[in-house]
Amino acid sequence: MHLVATAGHVDHGKSTLVKSLTGLDPDRFIEEQIRGLTIDLGFASTTLPSGDVLSIIDVPGHVRFLKNMLAGVGSIQTCLFVVAATEGWKPQSEEHLRILELLGFKNGIIVVTKIDQADDELIEITLLEIEERIKNTFLEDSPLVKTNALDGTGIDILLEEVSKLFKENSRPNDHKRPRLWVDRSFSIKGTGTVITGTLTGGSLKIDDDLEIWPLGEKVRIRGIQAHHLEQTKIPSNSRCALNITGISHSDVSRGNVLVKPKQWHLTKTLDASLKVLDELDHHVSRRGSFVAYFGSGEYPIKLRILGPNSIAPGEAGFVRVFLPELLPLLPGDRFILRESGREETVGGGEVLDVDPRKKASKAKPDRSIDRVVRERGWIDVEELKLITGETVEPVIDNWVVSPETLYTTIEEIRKLVESGGPTGIELSVLNEKQRSAVSLVEEIAVDNGRLKLSKYEDLTSNHPFVDELQASLFAPPDPLDIDRSELRELVRKGVVVEKDGIFFALAAIEAAALLAAKILKSSPEGFTVSKFREAAGNTRKHALPLLNYLDENGITRRRGDVRISGPRLPELKE
Repeated sequence: MHLVATAGHVDHGKSTLVKSLTGLDPDRFIEEQIRGLTIDLGFASTTLPSGDVLSIIDVPGHVRFLKNMLAGVGSIQTCLFVVAATEGWKPQSEEHLRILELLGFKNGIIVVTKIDQADDELIEITLLEIEERIKNTFLEDSPLVKTNALDGTGIDILLEEVSKLFKENSRPNDHKRPRLWVDRSFSIKGTGTVITGTLTGGSLKIDDDLEIWPLGEKVRIRGIQAHHLEQTKIPSNSRCALNITGISHSDVSRGNVLVKPKQWHLTKTLDASLKVLDELDHHVSRRGSFVAYFGSGEYPIKLRILGPNSIAPGEAGFVRVFLPELLPLLPGDRFILRESGREETVGGGEVLDVDPRKKASKAKPDRSIDRVVRERGWIDVEELKLITGETVEPVIDNWVVSPETLYTTIEEIRKLVESGGPTGIELSVLNEKQRSAVSLVEEIAVDNGRLKLSKYEDLTSNHPFVDELQASLFAPPDPLDIDRSELRELVRKGVVVEKDGIFFALAAIEAAALLAAKILKSSPEGFTVSKFREAAGNTRKHALPLLNYLDENGITRRRGDVRISGPRLPELKE
């Protein structure tokens, strides 16, 4: 399925050409048919010699219906550019060409109509004029076909050229992110709400759940029709009609847009390029009553020039656009800017950033992924895809990180861990982004939920204070020469046991439990502190904390002034 739009001056035979190509009259309204003047968008289709289906959007040429023309071409990149042999190049020919260029049209075919009504000399003049006007435009090397739509002259040649054009140009990629700009909404009795539009970016199928913006309403596809045939699925780059549930047709209007939930970034503020038309007789500044055309919609906007205060005719610059409502937009989307007060087309451009972070005075927009990442430092890969449309491999976990920010984060972690000394810091004190970067910090070890410098990792196994405690189990030395943070880490690791301000080796607890069992074997009625002290060969200062530890851990139990056997008293080996 291929899409083209007509373009050209009013009364140059666009609708008649479409009818000759397809057998269908694109003028839907009685008034259009009576007056012979296209007022609104028309639609028709035919089968090309290649077997592919061609959908044609016929747009009005009269200046009074320019916004309807803009609504029809916003999602297409190929045109049939129509010039009547009887009149040659006219004002709307020029304006339509400029609009198509600003919208990023890539190719087209020039169709000279009404050759039956012009003599050879007039036709030759028209051809020379067209050649001059399309120099340095996307139409410069386009094929040209002379036609008489009334008797069919040139129609077969035109269809062949269209087939050839699409064969030589690849179809737009299916990015699996469908977006459909609504150009019509109506109701059919017994069916409900029907909307029509041009689908780009991905496919849709029956029962798909969608959101319609800027309304923010949820809808579901109940039926699909393309070229008067029922479909269960519709591919990207298609004209279609959707029967949807969940909303009244009276609430939906041209310019609304349907997308799948959570696939698009919704924005009211964007940065864009702006190319001002050469023909303008004044600079473009923030002053003015502007409307912008995105997709099939017309939106009143506020404009801020980025950098200088204005952009001169024929020049290009950057602007910040403030929309009145949320829209699902993406870098690369094209738009046309008009000033409603002067009723003139100002220019057009390309969306560069749908989520600008820099102040307008400092913003330097482009479509670079690196710039987006650099301005944020850290960004989730899914969020990056929403605002750029690009899939990027994460740097860490699910994050894309700028090199500068990553270096700074690593240094922050290193300093935090160093400040914790031998015991380090709890991993939980780091934020989500810092935790993701821990594995990239050299000479850092993770130990039971704590981060410490690697040089302290073996602190507990060979510390000199532990050796001192081991050498004097029941009468340990006071911790006078040990760093307090190191001592806390030894206690936290369980290598050293602290009780009542006295520090013991873990082996001292085990030896004290065996000593208590030995004493109780000979004195099952219990023993006093004094008897334990004598057996341990220490003083009350050390004996009492040891006994309190044994009591608290069920090894012994206190009964008055004596200790008796507890449930966890070890058994003595024979």
